[in-house]
Amino acid sequence: MNVHIIGIGSALPDRVLDNHELAKMIDTSDEWIVSHTGINKRHIVADNESTSTLATRAAKKALAQAGIKAEELGMVIVATSTPDYGSFPATACIVQKNIGAVNAGAFDLTAACTGFVYALDVARGLLTNDPRPMLVIGADVMSRVTDWKDRNTCILFGDGAGAVVLQRSERAGGIQHSILGADGNGIHALYREGGCRLPTNTAPHMPAYVQMHGKQVFNFAIKALESVILQLLAKGGITLNDVRWIVPHQANVRVIEATARRLDIGMERFFVNISELANTSAATIPLALDQVVREGKVASGDRIILVGFGAGLTWGGTLMQWNPPPVPPAAKA
Repeated sequence: MNVHIIGIGSALPDRVLDNHELAKMIDTSDEWIVSHTGINKRHIVADNESTSTLATRAAKKALAQAGIKAEELGMVIVATSTPDYGSFPATACIVQKNIGAVNAGAFDLTAACTGFVYALDVARGLLTNDPRPMLVIGADVMSRVTDWKDRNTCILFGDGAGAVVLQRSERAGGIQHSILGADGNGIHALYREGGCRLPTNTAPHMPAYVQMHGKQVFNFAIKALESVILQLLAKGGITLNDVRWIVPHQANVRVIEATARRLDIGMERFFVNISELANTSAATIPLALDQVVREGKVASGDRIILVGFGAGLTWGGTLMQWNPPPVPPAAKA
């Protein structure tokens, strides 16, 4: 049994905040942001939008491309660090209601920016016991948990969602190998208060904003990306020359450039869209995957590596061989 992505979709807020506008809010400049991060702009949700809003839009697009009805789904998984509600209900349950997936279970998964990769592997495992298609979404609204007075963090983040429909099949290819890892010793490298350990209602003087030790995260990220990529190659018995695309978590272009140097390959082997979207946390990888597919840059049989890192500290990767089924008539229309 193999597990394939049979549909993919994405969603971005309409509002775009570019560096020039951001420079009017804090002491920074377009030149500084681009040189240090590779980011030019980011999408920001409207007041009436939330993580479930974007996740629902992305889900509907993925289902339409797959030619799958929502009621056929067996599970809805949303990887997010910015759920609609502080703890419960799960954002996945809101999405399940919004799309009409009345026969599906639903739950959220939190592995920060690595969340989508984690969720893919969880769904692949569930598919061994449930033949129904599964919906996996990476969605985050980082603008709601970012301190817009902190120039070290607010320049980095944006909002977005990406979704895929997974289906088990006898077709060759699909998701072949995965690696998931974590090191709890790094929990304070990147974190956000506000849970039961320090509820915001008992500590109103401490807003629940993202806190980050940039240098520590940067050094960890480079090592994590290189390590996961090399492990996936070893598991697959292949070399970098056999891989068409590496789709990394889009946190900082300098992290990706450093990884390319360590692997001794060119940046053209990585698909990078951070310039336009910034860091959308669990959404970066599915957003990038959707874009590379929509732009016709992936052919059947191509091998793709998805690789991410995030708070926790977590890391993970997926090696897949792109071999989707023929596009159904409904999706062509």
